[in-house]
Amino acid sequence: ISIKEIDRRGMTEALTLVYKVFDEYEAPDYTQEGVDDFHKSICAPEYLSQLYVLGAFDGEKLIGVIAARNQLSHIALFFVDGEYHRQGIGKDLFLRLLEACPSDIITVNSSPYAVPVYHKLGFCDTNSEQVVKGIRFTPMEFRK
Repeated sequence: ISIKEIDRRGMTEALTLVYKVFDEYEAPDYTQEGVDDFHKSICAPEYLSQLYVLGAFDGEKLIGVIAARNQLSHIALFFVDGEYHRQGIGKDLFLRLLEACPSDIITVNSSPYAVPVYHKLGFCDTNSEQVVKGIRFTPMEFRK
């Protein structure tokens, strides 16, 4: 498994993985409004232009993505192909982001499915679950 930065040319492949994993693992916890809003928001050029994206590759196959914004201090996207869950790939992606992040605090708005994953990585809830435009999330932070 190798981890490397994904440039603008690789974003189509990255977004394909994000959509696939989101639809399989996250969408069941959301209303249709939330699913539609997520799909619409992550393909907006102004949103994508803010992201620093790392990909995990098994050979040439993209199997995981983590994307951050706000000088790498906020995780915007974090998805690993279901075939590769519980193999440490998400942890490896997060640790690589942590190395690159100049901030002592990293935040995320975690989907219900990912809350236990973030807890395992050392994140703490900063508020109770919220719902905005049908998207359910728990605000969390990690302190270095």
